[in-house]
Amino acid sequence: MYVPDVPVVCLVRKPRATYSETFVRAHVQRLPARIHVLGGGHVPWRTPDGRELLSQTPVRRLIRAALRRGLRLPPDYFEKAALVRFLRKHKVDAVLVEFAHLGVRFMEVCRATGIPLIVCFRGRDAYREICRPLFQEAAALLVEGQHQKRYLLACGAPQERVHYNPSGADTVLFTGGDPAHAPPLFLAAARFVDKKAPQLTLLAFKKVKECFPQARLVMIGDGPLWESCKQLARGLRVADSVEFRAPCSHEELAAAMRGVRAFVQHSVVTSHGNLEGTPVAVLEAGATGLPVVATRHPGIDEAVIDEQTGFLVEERDTEGMAERMLRLAREPALARRLGQAAQERVRAEFSQERHLTRVMEVIHQTIRERRKT
Repeated sequence: MYVPDVPVVCLVRKPRATYSETFVRAHVQRLPARIHVLGGGHVPWRTPDGRELLSQTPVRRLIRAALRRGLRLPPDYFEKAALVRFLRKHKVDAVLVEFAHLGVRFMEVCRATGIPLIVCFRGRDAYREICRPLFQEAAALLVEGQHQKRYLLACGAPQERVHYNPSGADTVLFTGGDPAHAPPLFLAAARFVDKKAPQLTLLAFKKVKECFPQARLVMIGDGPLWESCKQLARGLRVADSVEFRAPCSHEELAAAMRGVRAFVQHSVVTSHGNLEGTPVAVLEAGATGLPVVATRHPGIDEAVIDEQTGFLVEERDTEGMAERMLRLAREPALARRLGQAAQERVRAEFSQERHLTRVMEVIHQTIRERRKT
């Protein structure tokens, strides 16, 4: 059965991809396929240049509303018809959806066109009850962490459709760190949101600062907790030693990583059950040659080996995190040893090339299987 060497893939993402979603950017820019991008969310869907698949002029909307009422059509009939036309027009071979809740909206469209649906489960996605219909409808389910794979299988997902494929770091861009010669400067690069718990990182740093006054912390990112964390730094009297930076380019982040002693991230499972996948920034820090001080959090505990490539502490254990950060501040040779081990492991197990290769293997596999039927 013929399968094209360069398949046509419709990649579905959120309406506005955030700067932290590096995995989406890697798929769009680096997958060896002809990619057509659609911004998901509320239908009608949009192309990257902002064009809607379905006209939203007042007249068109009134006509569609009248037809829906008169013909008793489903509420999203015209939107799904527009998606079907788009896929057929571009002769799409496979649909790759970046988040599971968006995949649910594509099930009927892919069923109508016979195009295989591949869905990426990330972080909390794997635990949403609404996503269970995907277990039978999707041709493949990609998960970032082994904890996600176990959960999906326990919920009834067919084992042959679940593929473990952790995110990967750009090991060409992220390299060149020398933590032993860097100042006692710690870096946190993540969105200021509950599951990243930046306030707990600040509490840990406060304890480091008390014992090692030369220590500094840089926090890169933005989000709903940005301002409260700045206020917390003032309240803890460490504001003079903490620099808050806005989100930056990948190149700027790589440069920042090359000048620090270690990377820190205090991820937690929130009271609502929200959690990480495998944070790409943790992998990028390891690729740079930095030790990582983080929590035993699903996904992170697969990327960081305690006492070998960095340190892991229990969630919300700010005393433990401070203790490990303090060790690295005082022992530059230890930072170098852990960082070198981290770099070797990321290059071997968590490179972006390895991740993209696996995605393409799954795409080709689903196309072959669908064309046999």
